[in-house]
Amino acid sequence: MIDSVNPIRRRMMLALAALAAAGRPARAAAGGIRQAAGKSDKAYIERAFEMRQHAIASGDQAFGAVVVRDGVIVGQAPSRVVTAGDPTAHAEMEAIRDAARRLGGRDLGGCTLYSSSPPCPMCEAAAYWAGIGDMVYGRDATRAGTQRLCG
Repeated sequence: MIDSVNPIRRRMMLALAALAAAGRPARAAAGGIRQAAGKSDKAYIERAFEMRQHAIASGDQAFGAVVVRDGVIVGQAPSRVVTAGDPTAHAEMEAIRDAARRLGGRDLGGCTLYSSSPPCPMCEAAAYWAGIGDMVYGRDATRAGTQRLCG
């Protein structure tokens, strides 16, 4: 019924909704994401491997990733390089993009990126620029630490 509201009132309602969404905590921003069974590196890696399975099922490369802040998965994605026809749509890049959208900004400080395999240099650079503090990858949940752009 919002279409029947006058245009000025409609814009005000939409602006108020956007302001309310911007102030929500990460838990609310993670709406729609099924959370991991536990709050451990192994549980988050398992979710990254579930994203990997989604990638395989959709005909893409076998990679998956999730972004976690304060024990809550705030971003997730399978690889979409093949299906989207985008060479930058690595699972890690897509999970970072998803988290930034859900959290309403590019600062992912305090987040950890979990990936099904070691991230490539492009994905490490994206994590660096997003402010992601730690990376964990692979079935053994190898901790890669904080990213650096140069050596």
